[in-house]
Amino acid sequence: MPADYRYAAYPSAHVYDEEGNQIHHLLWGDWVQVNGPETDGKVPVHVRGVDGFMEVVELQKDRLLEIVFVDVGQGDGCLIVTPDDRKIVVDAGVADNMYRYLRWRFQFREDERTFDAAVITHSDADHYYGFRPLFSDHNVRFEHIYHNGIMEYDDRKRPLGPVTKQGGQTYLTDLMVDRPRLEAFLAEPSLYGKKEYPKLIKNGLERVPAGADRISMLAAHSAPDQPVFMPGFEADQPVSIHVLGPVPEISSEGAPLLRWFRESPTEGSVDVGKTKNGHSVILRLEYRGVSILLGGDLNSSAESFLLQHYSGLPCPPADSNAEQTLIEAARTTLESDIAKSCHHGSADFTDAFLRAVNPAATVVSSGDAESYAHPRCDTLGAIGLHGRGWRPLVFCTELARSTREDEGNRGVELG
Repeated sequence: MPADYRYAAYPSAHVYDEEGNQIHHLLWGDWVQVNGPETDGKVPVHVRGVDGFMEVVELQKDRLLEIVFVDVGQGDGCLIVTPDDRKIVVDAGVADNMYRYLRWRFQFREDERTFDAAVITHSDADHYYGFRPLFSDHNVRFEHIYHNGIMEYDDRKRPLGPVTKQGGQTYLTDLMVDRPRLEAFLAEPSLYGKKEYPKLIKNGLERVPAGADRISMLAAHSAPDQPVFMPGFEADQPVSIHVLGPVPEISSEGAPLLRWFRESPTEGSVDVGKTKNGHSVILRLEYRGVSILLGGDLNSSAESFLLQHYSGLPCPPADSNAEQTLIEAARTTLESDIAKSCHHGSADFTDAFLRAVNPAATVVSSGDAESYAHPRCDTLGAIGLHGRGWRPLVFCTELARSTREDEGNRGVELG
């Protein structure tokens, strides 16, 4: 007879011993194994390593959508677990924090574990390098690996590959749109030399099944009215994942291009970091009317481009009235209930983009690296100012690690 699994109900639940003393406090959505019939409104349970009893009214049958923002230090890394138990890892930080968390949670020390997808938003080490232990563990496999299509070259003059100019704009032309193009690039080590990102992607090829669609570029459509969804998470699915970026543009020959971004939306020279970050894979999840935006390492240049793309209006706008019209038009695509703060709370953002996203809660994934000083104080202020409601929520991974669920009587006595 299969085990009877239920889940802790909202907002939290409690486990009691036979005498009615509380022995555990559960969070909404925690797994609970029910081990017997109901008696006086209670059932025997096993949860978090203990046996006890729970009130039936504090249990629910429906599983939650989980998004765990793992504390990876300075970087990004989150785990998505859908109600039907599909698992997606979006970025993995720079060290082995994500690997250790997944190994602890899913116990793949001995048995093989398969994840539905790994999404590498872009080629910054604090987003991709943490995949190295995952791709090196023979007990870990991925059904798909998705990336933003940009590969790093060992070439000072073209660090992101060949370029072309079209309409006064500089574009990247050599995009790794599919597995054959990627494998052809990786088969020429002289193209990338000692660059770590291509070598990591090469290791990732060993962790996915054969097939051209198993590792590929994940990007939006060049036309904003033709939405693209992550395969298996289309608009008609219980959990949909809308791909909002990167946004390719099409050459005169019909080939996809990604533009070089400048140091700022209106001026400055083209910039390698702004381009890599600005073309992060951007995802918007939706489940039962709740939406979550995962914003990669977007910057002000990229945000302005996305605002223009999804509103169909000029950006930057001419005046405050034009800005409000732009924001309202872009909200039809970008507005989300929860947002992962772009680029760890960097100061390189636009107020218009924050207003378009309009989140009720924002999660900042940042670490203790003082050279970055993320999140910046003006960014936190802007998130609060432009967030939804009177008291928009801001969570931060580097602060969450030092909190306790119950402070009890641990206060400081002043004499």
